[in-house]
Amino acid sequence: MRLQRALPLMLALLLGLSGCASVNPVREVSQALPASDSAFGRSVQRQAAPYEGRSGFRLLPNSNEAFRARAELIRNAQASIDVQYYIVHDGLSTRALVHELLQAADRGVRVRILLDDTTSDGLDTLMATLAAHPNIHMRVFNPLHLGRSTGVTRGVGRLFNLSRQHRRMHNKLFLVDNSMAIVGGRNLGDEYFDAEPNLNFTDIDMLGVGPVAEQLGHSFDQYWNSALSRPIGDFLWSMPDADDLRASRRRLEVSLAEARIKRKALYDRLMAYQSQPRLDTWRNELIWAHSQALWDAPSKVLAQDEPDPHLLLTRQLAPDLNNVKQELILVSAYFVPGESGLVYLTSRADAGVSVRLLTNSLEATDVPAVHGGYAPYRRALLEHGVQLFELRRQPGDPSAGRGLNFHGGSDSSLHSKAIVFDRHKTFIGSFNFDPRSVLWNTEVGVLVDSPELAEYTRELALQGMAPALSYQPLLEDGKMVWVTEDNGQRHVLSKEPGGMWRRFNAWVSKAVGLEKML
Repeated sequence: MRLQRALPLMLALLLGLSGCASVNPVREVSQALPASDSAFGRSVQRQAAPYEGRSGFRLLPNSNEAFRARAELIRNAQASIDVQYYIVHDGLSTRALVHELLQAADRGVRVRILLDDTTSDGLDTLMATLAAHPNIHMRVFNPLHLGRSTGVTRGVGRLFNLSRQHRRMHNKLFLVDNSMAIVGGRNLGDEYFDAEPNLNFTDIDMLGVGPVAEQLGHSFDQYWNSALSRPIGDFLWSMPDADDLRASRRRLEVSLAEARIKRKALYDRLMAYQSQPRLDTWRNELIWAHSQALWDAPSKVLAQDEPDPHLLLTRQLAPDLNNVKQELILVSAYFVPGESGLVYLTSRADAGVSVRLLTNSLEATDVPAVHGGYAPYRRALLEHGVQLFELRRQPGDPSAGRGLNFHGGSDSSLHSKAIVFDRHKTFIGSFNFDPRSVLWNTEVGVLVDSPELAEYTRELALQGMAPALSYQPLLEDGKMVWVTEDNGQRHVLSKEPGGMWRRFNAWVSKAVGLEKML
């Protein structure tokens, strides 16, 4: 009996149980502030008024523009900033954005930051220090309650609730004054803005202006006010105070000053928005179109097994997927169709639809296990006429412009997610064509009804499918080969490109049946 009584205490000590501010903390509910609350928001309302319910859009496929857009939105914010991300990694770009967020909070802007809890190991105190600012509010989604102290104890803690802990908030949303928003594939971190020396992701974001931003504000509120979102202070015995915040800000300013000298080229490129703002120019380049913001219900995470279809973003996207008649273009960094996806894609191809997919090759992917989930489907897809393109590992070759950075400042890997329907509609968001996005993670995106935007997105996808940038798997005499091009010369490879370690990782995921978890 004594041993039974002691077990709960021993378990708590083993897991490094973090203290909460209170047993049943009072939850503060808040809503997106109306665009009319700020002069910036009202200027957007005036700009959108002639378009009678349509929203303005501009793709942000270039990493420089994607970073600049976020920084300039913060600088223009006058009432509110809502930030929702799956991953935030430390780095120069993140520190620059945090510095801008603090300055926005100083001038009275309300800042709400909602982060998935999966990558917050050891960051509770740092996040709480930021939240010591009276205008900054920080919450974590689907948090781990046991063992938050270290990476080891977190790993053990997750095992005790694995059915919930593998379900994550994969949403990426940046919303200012409830009038301008950014959605897409990018998280926050140097690797997403061509500022990481070892890896950069080729990605697509989209700036949405006007009514669509208000729709996305409703999305953010659902997650923010969900019982699954907890204030970071609930996991600390004591909260950092104003002195801790001041000390942290001093360290932040020192690190930025050092980067200005030691990493001058990168610093100058990232900080160009300060002297050469582009937001007003972009506002004159917007494509105005009808649109719909789509998102999974936060309660999707609570499902005991597969979630109720009514909660899913894919149910909202289904009519357009089923109605495609001529051409379907998919760009998905992680592609694992599953049996239902295989049936869908092959049936479309059998019906005469041109189906083209761009994903990562084995040598380029940052998650070889996902490739192991995708590879078994290639033969069936090819036999039915689906065209596959696998982005090659791209060596560093810094470039800038409005196109996708297939050649980043370092080795690049595809991270984009986009769908183009019949050259008429475009979906841009955080959603990958895989079981994890469909069943386990929550996602957000925007469906835009615009031939002009669809054509631009299609052109970007076709760039990535070019023979010099991608391998095209084909069946020749019943065997799979990979066709590519170097210096204008066509090459046919009989062996899939990729090192032994990547092959092993891909094989393991296939051998142990991880497909539904990918």
